[in-house]
Amino acid sequence: MASGSSHPASLPAHPAPDVLIAGAGIIGLSLALELHSRGARVLVLERDTALAHASTAAAGMLALHDPHNPPALLPLTQLSADLYPEFLERIQQLSGIEVPFQTDTTLQYRSSHPPQCLTEHSLDPRNLAAALLAAIPHTGIKLREHTEFQLTTAAPNTTVIYTTGAWVPEELRRTLPVRPRKGQMLRVQLPPSLGNLREVHRSDQIYIVPRTVGTQAGTALIGATIEDAGFDTSTHTRDLIHLRDLAATLLPALATEKDAPQLEAWAGLRPYTPDRLPILGPVEPGSHRFLATGHYRNGILLAPATAILLADLITGKTPALDLMPFSPARFSQS
Repeated sequence: MASGSSHPASLPAHPAPDVLIAGAGIIGLSLALELHSRGARVLVLERDTALAHASTAAAGMLALHDPHNPPALLPLTQLSADLYPEFLERIQQLSGIEVPFQTDTTLQYRSSHPPQCLTEHSLDPRNLAAALLAAIPHTGIKLREHTEFQLTTAAPNTTVIYTTGAWVPEELRRTLPVRPRKGQMLRVQLPPSLGNLREVHRSDQIYIVPRTVGTQAGTALIGATIEDAGFDTSTHTRDLIHLRDLAATLLPALATEKDAPQLEAWAGLRPYTPDRLPILGPVEPGSHRFLATGHYRNGILLAPATAILLADLITGKTPALDLMPFSPARFSQS
């Protein structure tokens, strides 16, 4: 969500939703689909446009083995990666839009060692966003864009889930340490010498993610900066040049604008937490308000697992994973 033209929610008294989700990014809409499939009446409010920010600014790597990931994240990333084929199939059945994997392999570069070949997928988040949005009208989920959530408007028995990414709700700003981390990225046309690029190339400093099918086939994404720049989403030529230079250390054919022309550039805002782990669970013990945020660099990857685990928690089932490492309570402990 971002600043823009929005108005406070005015919610109908009858029938009140069972679940109100504040935030219509990939996490919020994935949760909505899962809870709706379990019989809940779901209302999603988005103060801006659905899926307009981090969800479509991402590169789309399902980076299960990214060395940047904290070790405590691995069980969650593994579960979510395993859930992904079924997740995409459900969305396709509802929307009629296929979301294919763009790549199935990642070459992870390490200092003084040959690159490690990893089995990891990537997809196009814009393709996923289009499919998700097309799926919603085929359900009973109500989505209201340009509508700002206010806690006082929620019915007493309605479960509230905050899936607001880097935008922390006002009532939680004093206690929730989620902050935006800006990431600039560019997309380039691949030169003929890389026309058959079918794998992600990734180091500690840079990644190159090719698009192999769809309207962006024959191009690649290069990213991304990590900046503490508040909610600024501007791009800067010097930073984009630096990203290209880093990419050229892995694939020299990307070094120049002449050989690999820039097609577009943008910046997104990742929801960062101090321990780089997501925040999943009740705002406080026994609360009917829940959090599903702080996914940082892995929002696309973690959407299916977040949806299922939070739905389990909310509906009284025991989640398949211990959610204690992701509990909001960890930030209130001394």
